[in-house]
Amino acid sequence: MSAQTTVKRKRPRFPFAAQVLAGLVLGLLLGVVALQLGTTGDGEPNWLAVTLETVGSTFVSLLRTIVPPLIVLAVISSIANLRNVANAARLAWKTLLWFAITALIAVGIGITLGLVFRPGLNSAVDASTAATPDSHGSWLAFIESIVPANFLGLAASTSAADDGSLSTSLSFNALQLIVIAVVLGIAAVKVGKPAEPFINFTASALDVVLKALWWVIRLAPIGTVGLLGNAVYSYGWTTIGALGQFSITIYVGLALVVFVVYPLLAFVNGLSPIKYLTGVWPAAQLGFVSRSSMGTLPVTQRVAEQNFGVPRHYSAFAVPFGATTKMDGCAAIYPAISAIFVAQFFGIDLGVTDYLLIVFVSVIGSAATAGTTGATVMLTLTLSTVGLPLEGVGLLLAVDPILDMGRTATNVAGQAFIPAIVAKREGILDLARYHAPRGVTGFVPLDEESGSVPGGADSDAVAGTAGDDEDADTTASERSVTKEKAGYGTS
Repeated sequence: MSAQTTVKRKRPRFPFAAQVLAGLVLGLLLGVVALQLGTTGDGEPNWLAVTLETVGSTFVSLLRTIVPPLIVLAVISSIANLRNVANAARLAWKTLLWFAITALIAVGIGITLGLVFRPGLNSAVDASTAATPDSHGSWLAFIESIVPANFLGLAASTSAADDGSLSTSLSFNALQLIVIAVVLGIAAVKVGKPAEPFINFTASALDVVLKALWWVIRLAPIGTVGLLGNAVYSYGWTTIGALGQFSITIYVGLALVVFVVYPLLAFVNGLSPIKYLTGVWPAAQLGFVSRSSMGTLPVTQRVAEQNFGVPRHYSAFAVPFGATTKMDGCAAIYPAISAIFVAQFFGIDLGVTDYLLIVFVSVIGSAATAGTTGATVMLTLTLSTVGLPLEGVGLLLAVDPILDMGRTATNVAGQAFIPAIVAKREGILDLARYHAPRGVTGFVPLDEESGSVPGGADSDAVAGTAGDDEDADTTASERSVTKEKAGYGTS
């Protein structure tokens, strides 16, 4: 018995990557328009500036809201996945080693560029802007932050408004959440069979949270308009120009890491540099506009698994771990160049010991940025370790949001790619997936039947990632039509 089947034609869609790029352009244009409109009669931001700020801050708030459960569930699930892997300890050690190696290379690039460009001697920034930040990083604070203050890793702060009213806000410490999740994960593994319902619940809850976060990520093009537009309006060309050479130096360093160091590491390890660049693009671009490694986590993990072929049982551990400790942008390039800028600005000569201290802080202390404002904490930690004036931080805050975009993109690129290097060296990387062509969405297309990449890659690496994008979603009826056209028939 035969039945005439009509193949559903997909509507042409605007790829997500192109949507984000369009958001960047539109945000830049609206930011310029907001600058031209100026302020209102009473000195307040104009309506367009307020709209841009609201749109951008709302998107960031949505990302931050869903990050805490994501961290806990992802880490617990990753430890549970490693319980059946014989070389789990070896993978963890190798991951840490490569995190340190690339951080060492990045901080070396930062120091070199700082000495060559000499940004502290060629800036138009006003010395009166120097100011000690309200909070700063320290080794003692880092050690204390590892110990959870409560089961949820939450902290509350109360502030007084101008009218005398009090407001309380809650924040979370990502490092404490990781510690909590690691303890729960190890405990679940040690309990054994009685803990299986808990492990299954965690895995199921993780899938739900990832799907919800993917919906938030789909708003990235709109959030991009607000974030970039507000940055242009708030800081303007004059402020950016005063620290122009410093900003250029930072971005040169970030570009060298992403476009030279990582591709070179790919080549040395027998991987295609071009496939690395095209594969990491979806995560890097989202990191650039969101300025959040944690908020980009599901896309970063999806890149590692679907584009690079990192097995899920390993990427589920390495990527979340890297999202808090692997920060070549925030913890290596930026503090190295910034420390040299501050020393040059205040006329302080740095010796060999000082440069070695900068290297030490960058390689060892990057975990101090976990769950905080990242680069600012890392910079103050570096300055205090080397003995430079913390007032120098105030000189650089004007352009920090502009720099944070590039820093986060660099962080995310490393968080996705280093697990691929480790997996390749351990012989567990799916090379067919790594070298497969990327689709218009930026991801390796999935086979509709098996959920795998054409060429034989299994579907395990794709399961549980951020969720299907528009071109990956297929209904049961569409798959049935595909089977019939291929000669399999329908059941």
